[in-house]
Formats: sequence, C-alpha cells, structure tokens
Amino acid sequence: MKNIRNFCIIAHIDHGKSTLADRLLEYTGAVSQRDLQAQVLDDMDLERERGITIKSHAIQMRYKYGGEEYILNLIDTPGHVDFSYEVSRSIAACEGALLIVDATQGIQAQTISNLYLALENNLEIIPVLNKMDLDNIMPEEVKDQISDLVGCPHEDIIAASGKTGMGVEEILEAIIKRIPAPKGDAEQPLQALIFDSVFNPFRGIISYFRIMNGGMKKGDKVKFFHTGKEYVADEIGVLGFKPIPTDSLSAGNVGYIISGIKTSAEVKVGDTITHVERPCDKAVEGFENVKPMVFAGVYPVTPDDYEELRASIEKLQLNDASLTFEPESSVALGFGFRCGFLGLLHMEIIQERLEREFNMDVITTVPNVPYKVTTTKGEVLDIYNPSGLPAPNYVDHIDEPYIHAQIITKADYVGPIIKLCIDKRGTLLNQVYLTTDRTELSFEMPLSEIVFDFYDRLKSISRGYASFDYYPSGFKPSKLVKLEILLNGDTVDALSTLIHADNAYAFGRRMCEKLKELIPRQQFDIAIQAAIGAKIIARETVKAVRKDVTAKCYGGDITRKRKLLEKQKEGKKRMRQVGNVEVPQSAFLAVLKLD
Repeated sequence: MKNIRNFCIIAHIDHGKSTLADRLLEYTGAVSQRDLQAQVLDDMDLERERGITIKSHAIQMRYKYGGEEYILNLIDTPGHVDFSYEVSRSIAACEGALLIVDATQGIQAQTISNLYLALENNLEIIPVLNKMDLDNIMPEEVKDQISDLVGCPHEDIIAASGKTGMGVEEILEAIIKRIPAPKGDAEQPLQALIFDSVFNPFRGIISYFRIMNGGMKKGDKVKFFHTGKEYVADEIGVLGFKPIPTDSLSAGNVGYIISGIKTSAEVKVGDTITHVERPCDKAVEGFENVKPMVFAGVYPVTPDDYEELRASIEKLQLNDASLTFEPESSVALGFGFRCGFLGLLHMEIIQERLEREFNMDVITTVPNVPYKVTTTKGEVLDIYNPSGLPAPNYVDHIDEPYIHAQIITKADYVGPIIKLCIDKRGTLLNQVYLTTDRTELSFEMPLSEIVFDFYDRLKSISRGYASFDYYPSGFKPSKLVKLEILLNGDTVDALSTLIHADNAYAFGRRMCEKLKELIPRQQFDIAIQAAIGAKIIARETVKAVRKDVTAKCYGGDITRKRKLLEKQKEGKKRMRQVGNVEVPQSAFLAVLKLD
C-alpha cells in the first residue's frame, strides 16, 4: 500500500488540466502511442467539440522511481462552476491534488473554490504553474498569488507546460514525495466508497470505487450499504486506459466492479460497498447530496415517447448523479419531467446528450429556481414550477434563494461589473485588491437573476477576463409576481414565470414582441397577452392570413363585396373558436435568449 498514490487535478476552466493529464499518461506509458490523442480522457464527442471536461475520469499509471514501482491513480476533474459536484466526488477519493494555474491568467474564482474543497478534505496540495511555453506569461506575479493563497514558498511551485511536456518529471516526483500513501487496514471488513458509475448496454452498470479498508476478490458476495441490495462481484479490476480485470484489490486502491446491475435506482454515488458475511459497521463519510439550482420541464415532442424519455433520463442520471427529475404534466405539452440542474450549462449539456446519445427530441420549458411560498394560513410550500403557485389572495409572501457571488477581474472592468450586478438586484458586500490590477468583488444576489444570461454578459463586459463562482446563502423575502402568457385568452403554462415586480412589465413586453415574431400566422388573428393575475400588462397581435375572396368581383356594387367579406368573417369567427395555436420549440428557447 505504501507505493500507491491517489490524486486529482483541480483548476479553473481552460487552465490546461486535460492537456497536462495527457502528458502524464504519455510519460508513464499508461496510454500507447496508437491511442494517444489530444484530451485523451475526454471521451464524449461533446467534451471534445466544446473543449471542456464534463465528467471526471479515473485512470491508473505505473511509474518507476528510486528503484521501486509506484501505482498512481489520477482523477481528472471539470473546471466549470456547474460541475463542481463532480469535483467534490473526485476529491473524496484522493489524498492529494495538483492545483493548476495558468501562467498567463493567474488565479481565478473557480481555482479558489476548488482549492477550498480540497483543503476541507485535508488533501496535500501541489501547485503547478502551467502554460510556461507561451510568450505573455507573468510567472513571478502568479507565483506571488499562489503563495498568498496556498501559503507555500516559491520553490514549491512547479513550472510546467502541458503542450511541450516541460516539468512532467518534477510533477511525478512531487506526487510520490509529497502526497501521502493511502491509510487503511487490509484486515478490517471491506469498506469501499462509490465515487462514480457508468451505464454499459451490454454489461449493466459499472461502479467505480475507492477501497478505504479491507479487500475484495472476484466472485465475492457484496452488498451496497444504503440500498441493502446484495450482488456477486462478477468482475473487478483497475482502471487503465481500458478496464483491466484483476482477481483481487486491497485497501487504498481505486477500481471498478461489474455485478450485472440493470436498474439505475440501485446504485447511489456516495454509497459504500461491503461484504455480505462480514459487513462494516458504518458507511464511509462521503459527500453530501447534490442540491439543484435550476429547474426546467423536459417534455417529449411526441407524447408516445414518454416512457422512453424516462428510461433515457435514468441512464443519464447514472453518468451524472447531479441530475434530479420527477414526473409532471402540463396543459400545453402533456406529460414530462421536472428536472433539476446545477446551472444553465448543465441543462444545455443534458439536453444535447439526450438528443445525441438517446435520439430523444425534447422540448425544454423556461428554467426557474426553487421558491418558498408562505400562505395566509402560515403553511410553507416549496414551489419548483410557477403553475404550482397558489392564487395571489392566498399568498402571504414569497422567499427566493440568494447566492454569495465572487467575481475576480482586472481593475479596468470593476465599474461595468458592479453596474451589471446592481442591475441584477445585487448588493456589493466587499471589494479586495488581490494585486495592483486584480480585484475580488463579493456580491449577494438573487439566484434567479444569474440563471439566464448573467455569465455571458459578465464575460463580454470583461472581455473574458472576469471569473465567477457562487454558493447558496439562504432564502430572503422578495416582491415576486407570476407573469403569465395568454394566447387567444388561453394560458400557456410552459411560458409562465415568476419574476420580480419591478422587471415584470418590461419582460412581459419583450416576451410578447418576441412571440409575435416566432408564432406562425394562422387564418385568424392571434392575441398574445402578458398578464399578472387578471391585469393585462402587454399585448401584441399576429395578424390573420387572408384569402382575397373579392378577387372575382370586378366592377359592380360595393354591397356584393361587402356580402362576401361578411361571409368570410363568419367563417373566421367559427375558426377562432375551434382553432388552437401551435407554439414552435424556438419560441420556448427564445425566452432564454431575451437580453
């Protein structure tokens, strides 16, 4: 066990952790030259196209140092704030972390929050200064920032480049020397933490685990602590570039187990595996349950696909434990699911994965955040969907979730960023100069204001320099109203939103204008109205497509034309009573793009 090292890589988005992981794998020969490609651990097409890591990946390397062979288990983690749950799971399975900082950009918000996560779990931190091959680096300045943050001398910081392979040997040496070997007792009952799982259509569910105590052999009867279900370990092994089956694994190791599990509900990430005959006393203290930040309805385009959509979401949930869902129905869209996501990028990724991996065409409704509603009787209700809101005369007050936001930016952009946050109902709590031209701003803001376009606008205001991170800070009372969209007098529940009273009028106007562009013209007028309760605050009309019925009346009296037009009017009236308006999918998505 003294020759095992478990470590993960943490960094902000685009600081080059996947590229550096490639160099480590290449240097230790964990991946053959034939299989080598850029971002070798990012195996989803989506990850390669967008150049982001969505999923944590584990892989084992072997490295000879000082005449002994060491086993290094690496877990690569995502950098985007929406996937911080993945990072917390990886950290729970490790003893050390490589903290990677871009030498051209310095420390950014996600670097700090991931570092705090690692320190809370008592991990040994190895700071690495990456991208040292570029021309516009500021090594001394960034080293000062790292020293202030981690509290280490300059000589402990390793200069490296993921592109050229500079510093890879020093990193491997530091992993062996600085990161402690895993603690654990091979004689105790088996205790293994599940930190990830994937679905394989041929073999069922594959669970990845880290053994804390005890050991496991192929063919052992094991059970999952929380669900209490028992299985036989058909195959166990270590995670090379391809899974490598072995006969036994002991404490401190990271591996996988295949036991023919078919139903996704039986595997919970964070659960503990133990033996049936000699179970452990208590489960491993893992990571807490995930709390979704954004909720949206996901509906199949054709109602017959409902069961298929359920199966697809369940399989996706295995690969992504931070996705939550429950069934719901809508008048406009039929049966579907209310899904909880960690943020808008997460929601976009899930929607794309449903389309790519499962060929599911889905409609997504306007995303919203969870609210707490106190009724006049004193009951507190959790509302995830505006249509679940009680009538206004029964509502005493509504509390909305607030977040504590940290923004790190260059000093030149402080003014516009403060204006953006105050426009989004934020309160400036603190402003600290980290260096002469880098500032950390702390805001308290309503979560609902950052859900739509906040991140994009922040990036464009700061020309990509500002970095953003947030965590929930509780609920506060707020003056919210329910804004409904009516088409020909019928409410479209999929378009209704809860919004702050001050922004409702402008938002309602823009919504009506946008829908007027997107809803195709019918044979009758369509009235698009935005309403708060019984009060209409905005209206647009999509004009009818008319057939020229008077074309054949050349010459003659006006009354003949009038008679035909009256006849046409009667038909249109009847049509309006029975005609229903089709809302295209682009209309649901356009609401998200309202700037």
